[in-house]
Amino acid sequence: MIVQPNRRTVIKYGAAAALTAGLGGILEGQEKKSALQRTVVIMFDGFGVDYLEQSKMPVLDQWKRAGLYKPVKGLMPSVTNINNASICCGVWPEVHGITGNTYFDEQRGIEDYTESPDLLLAPTLFERAGRKGVKSALLSSKAKTITFLLRGAEIVQTAENPSPEWVQKIGPVQSIYSREINYWLMAAAIDVLKNRPDIGCVYIHTTDYPMHTWAPDAPESKEHLARMDELIGQAMHVAPDAAFLVTADHGMNAKTLCWDLERVCEARGVPLRKAFSVGRDRYVKQHRGCSGGAYVYLKNPQDADRVREIVSSLKGVEHVIARDVAARDYKLMKSRIGDFVVWGDKDTVFGEMDMERVEFPTGLRSHGSLHELDIPLFVYNAKNAPSGDYFSHNLDLARWLYKA
Repeated sequence: MIVQPNRRTVIKYGAAAALTAGLGGILEGQEKKSALQRTVVIMFDGFGVDYLEQSKMPVLDQWKRAGLYKPVKGLMPSVTNINNASICCGVWPEVHGITGNTYFDEQRGIEDYTESPDLLLAPTLFERAGRKGVKSALLSSKAKTITFLLRGAEIVQTAENPSPEWVQKIGPVQSIYSREINYWLMAAAIDVLKNRPDIGCVYIHTTDYPMHTWAPDAPESKEHLARMDELIGQAMHVAPDAAFLVTADHGMNAKTLCWDLERVCEARGVPLRKAFSVGRDRYVKQHRGCSGGAYVYLKNPQDADRVREIVSSLKGVEHVIARDVAARDYKLMKSRIGDFVVWGDKDTVFGEMDMERVEFPTGLRSHGSLHELDIPLFVYNAKNAPSGDYFSHNLDLARWLYKA
């Protein structure tokens, strides 16, 4: 059963049906705060270890010294929705059911973006918090996040399409294709922490547009991360009682080669039912819909050996894995992945193109492969956090919170 947010505080806006809630209606201190420690979870999209290492971030450096810091692994495919769901729900994809930014309904033959809460099969952090009497806020730069992770949250807001009340409070809307939208998002989070003490869990999801656009050593990247570090420090200042938990969904690499697997197989006499990039979403300006992983659905089961042979022979293809093996090895939900799962090497992506092979001489920054799994994890000022040995993947970040 889908648990809907409080209808009094949720309003639909725009074509994306972004769900938002105002901050008004509750005076500071009017409602009794939970006895549990206030917690801020930051899912820093695209924040690979290399970005941390090559930027000056004094607040996070302080967390390294005074809290817990550990390089950990993300989950495959290394794209946003699967990792965001895993972090928010604290379980593997074989349990929550999200297997990429796009899914294919085999029964209906329909390919669509992963944006519906009906697709999420595990309780969210907000639902777990609610069972403990803790109210939550879900804040994201990307509208797609709040449409499928919203269950149980009291405040649901996207910087991509904010309500007029939030624009009046925080400032003008920023482009989703900018670093400034992350600053707007953090300002909204700071406002919640300052003015809504009854909100005991705040989940913040940024956009990785800056990482798609700039390498870790680029001045623009360093400026973005320095500003984000400063804003995280401001959040600490207004919520000194709060625990801060930070990790990422994936890293980022420059890609030079893209294959359209449907065109490849069609040209060799073996048409597929469907093949698509696991990173395909609405934000095509960032990556052209291309990622380092793909799901391949056969038109005829007897074509399996030939399709494997064709795809395996392509330059830059690192692994072609049958459905059963991929589900077992990567803890994916078997019914929601292709007959084959394909991983590219560090330089290669897959997508829908005008020809079967496209080269990017200057590099297209993207992710999705086994080469974007290294990410940081921070736990700071958390009173009852597990020891460092507990954390090995990003999904471990908050799964210990609000347990029965």
